[in-house]
Amino acid sequence: DNAENMYFFSELALTLNEPEERVAPTDSRLRPDQRLMESGRWDEANVEKQRLEEKQRAVRRRREAEAVEAMEEGEEDYEGYLPLWFERKVDAVTGELICVYKGGYWEAKDKQDWSVCPDIF
Repeated sequence: DNAENMYFFSELALTLNEPEERVAPTDSRLRPDQRLMESGRWDEANVEKQRLEEKQRAVRRRREAEAVEAMEEGEEDYEGYLPLWFERKVDAVTGELICVYKGGYWEAKDKQDWSVCPDIF
């Protein structure tokens, strides 16, 4: 219904970015710059996007510095950053590196315990 006014996107495409309650605080639908943009507040969204990107760069620099420090100190068991809900594995059929769900998200969602989530926004 009304597709001509919705750029002929499907209902799925139109609702993919809709906010949802009880999701992890790291869910991309919670990005403050995205919410501002969708409200038509373009200037504020651009400022917020720049802030988020600089925050991400700072975290990356800190992780890289920690890795260098661990290497210099001879820490052979240093793992560095590990994603919360996925792990990288080699696909047995294709040989490609893939991300496989390792569990924990749905349990955290049921309990609404997001204490393991980093502050990314």
